[in-house]
Amino acid sequence: MDRASDKQHQQQQQLSLAKNGRQRYNEWIFRDVPSDITIEVCGVTFSLHKFPLVSRSGRIRRLVAEHRDSDISRVELLNLPGGAECFELAAKFCYGINFEITSTNVAQLCCVSDYLEMTDDFSKDNLGSRAEEYLDCIVCKNLEMCVEVLQQCESLIPLADELKIVTRCIDAIASKTCAEQIASSFSRLEYSSSGRLHMSRQAKCDGDWWIEDISVLRIDMYQRVITAMKCRGVRPESIGASLVNYAEKELTKKPALWNQSSQNKTDSNSTLHEKLVVETIVSLLPVEKLVVPIHFLFGLLRSAVMLDCAISSRLDLERRIGSQLDLSTLDDILIPSFKHSGDTLFDVDTVHRLLVNFSQQDDSDDDLEDGSLFESDSPHSPSQTSLVKVSKLVDNYLAEIAPDANLKLSKFLVIAETLPAHARTVHDGLYRAIDIYLKAHQGLSDLDKKKLCKLIDFQKLTQEAGAHAAQNERLPLQSIVQVLYFEQLKLRNSLSTTGDDDIKPMHASWRISSGALSAAMSPRDNYASLRRENRELKLELARLRMRLNDLEREHVCMKRDMAKSGSRKFMSSFSKKISRLSLFGHSSSRETSSPSRNSHRTDSKVIERTCASTE
Repeated sequence: MDRASDKQHQQQQQLSLAKNGRQRYNEWIFRDVPSDITIEVCGVTFSLHKFPLVSRSGRIRRLVAEHRDSDISRVELLNLPGGAECFELAAKFCYGINFEITSTNVAQLCCVSDYLEMTDDFSKDNLGSRAEEYLDCIVCKNLEMCVEVLQQCESLIPLADELKIVTRCIDAIASKTCAEQIASSFSRLEYSSSGRLHMSRQAKCDGDWWIEDISVLRIDMYQRVITAMKCRGVRPESIGASLVNYAEKELTKKPALWNQSSQNKTDSNSTLHEKLVVETIVSLLPVEKLVVPIHFLFGLLRSAVMLDCAISSRLDLERRIGSQLDLSTLDDILIPSFKHSGDTLFDVDTVHRLLVNFSQQDDSDDDLEDGSLFESDSPHSPSQTSLVKVSKLVDNYLAEIAPDANLKLSKFLVIAETLPAHARTVHDGLYRAIDIYLKAHQGLSDLDKKKLCKLIDFQKLTQEAGAHAAQNERLPLQSIVQVLYFEQLKLRNSLSTTGDDDIKPMHASWRISSGALSAAMSPRDNYASLRRENRELKLELARLRMRLNDLEREHVCMKRDMAKSGSRKFMSSFSKKISRLSLFGHSSSRETSSPSRNSHRTDSKVIERTCASTE
């Protein structure tokens, strides 16, 4: 809508120029020499002279030469870039009248000189070479001027592209931002307390001042500028900050667009523009994670759903959000339903796809043979901490949408069952959401109630939740019996643990060391614990080997001493020392007890072999 009003304003300006055109050129045209040719441009007529024009413009020279016999006196220039105002500047140049070339007219002058063929082939230092020199030497060395030229080129497409005006300005902007960023990075280098050189962290990089400047460009120009910056190596964080700034300006211009009641009354051109902006920004998002806030991604997703953007854009956003869903909040995932078809108040299907994208990170690597991917800190899969955060988020989301009378049981179940079973360490939140759903949908059958209650692991309820569930009349009788049974087991275990304080810790440690799965451990975390135990056993085995080597070296030294002394007293002391040593270091406990026959025979055999070797 803003761009349409700008076009109307430009048309009104052209009409005013047409009315006052004769007054304008009368100020600089030759008054003492009668005109012999009339040039008409966009409804404005210029009474000029052939000689100054044909001396500079190859196009007008050719037109006059073609009609030499008929003595042409009137020429209409159709589709002249820049309109009557730009032709007036070109005519002034032909008459030798000085005017200033600026960033606001250099693009028009380049285009009109190409249209009128005002090149050096017809006159030295013609308008085309003058404008090109200003563009290359002045404009392309200044980022703000490049942006101004790109704004002027918006109405000169495709000729500005053919003359490479747009390309040169875009390349200059990308080079300038990249150089500024490198310089600012060097300026932020500092030494830490330990003497190491590192980059100081700042809220906003000093080299990102260009973000505000390029935000005034039209979306197609902006897209080409950001693409060039990516190719030049501008930091993804800076690209993300620019995208956020541009989206906030373009997508909040029409407050009525965000009001569902007035959505049908919004201008279709404005809606198409908003849709194009969303799809373009999604395509420009960096591939790196965490370069744009998660709240911004959810805002784009809401806009894409509301504006009915392309499926590819929505799927891309859902994939990005799903990879970092643990950073989102309840307000983020409460996406309103914009279909107005009498369905749910919130877009449950979109949230389900987000959860699927999040959980598939964990399942996509299950079939791989490399065991290192099963580490809990693997970047390809969510950790147990992330799963717990998302499970709490899902439980709160279920409790929020449960009072909706139009929410079907199948959609409630599919949201609750998306995450794996080990994601929830405590089922209080899930029980609360199910209780709210049962309260809002009292017409459910017993079979549907049993389907809901099967989601709850009553062993994972806290004491308060279990006490509430035991007295909840909305639950099926079978579920209440299970709650009472598990509460009785907990009471019995608590009573037994008070009498066996020394035995319980040993039993619990045995369960963990043996690799038994606990309720709060995921398969990946359990696998990681087994790997740690395996490494500890290898270290213990290495220690035992070193101990055995030490014993062998000590044995050799003792044999040498025995060979020198030949003393029987030394022999008996050596045999006693060998009998006291044990490979696993538990001989101290056996010394207090009486040795068995087998151990006595073993010691005697060791002594006999030792004596035989020394003799």
